[in-house]
Amino acid sequence: MDGTDEDAFRKFVATRSIALLRSAYLLVGDRHRAEDLLQTALVKTYLTWSRIRDIGAVEAYVRRTMVTTATSWWRGRHYRESPVAQLPERVALDEVAVRLERDVMWQHLRALPAMQRAVLVLRFYEGMSEAEIAETLGLRRGTVKSHASRALATMRRRLTDEQTQMGVRA
Repeated sequence: MDGTDEDAFRKFVATRSIALLRSAYLLVGDRHRAEDLLQTALVKTYLTWSRIRDIGAVEAYVRRTMVTTATSWWRGRHYRESPVAQLPERVALDEVAVRLERDVMWQHLRALPAMQRAVLVLRFYEGMSEAEIAETLGLRRGTVKSHASRALATMRRRLTDEQTQMGVRA
């Protein structure tokens, strides 16, 4: 990689890292794993930088790399939750409802298959269109719609079931 290419890569990383880290976090659900995921994707991008003809496609390439890498980690069970010796401090009462709702949504999102989760993250957290998601993930637009539809139906069903169970218990 010559100096010009390296400067272009550095500029890309400097300008897009925050948004890419947010996407990585939404894909894996942990700050440290998100940083690892982004770093892995950026290393892969750096190694192929000289072959990238369309600079406008770089971000899509990095996002696709993050999705495939996160999927690979998930399939390989590369990362697991680990028990801790001490429980974290309790959340203040005024924040409990907000955090519970966010945690419930996050649990349901994380329980989705990797590609469905990726489609929802890119659509609702990154604000990408179906066409942009299709291009980023290398899928057909209809496949993106199918993944989104199935994922949303699953999440609605799980949330409804959860509310029903809570209503029955109460």
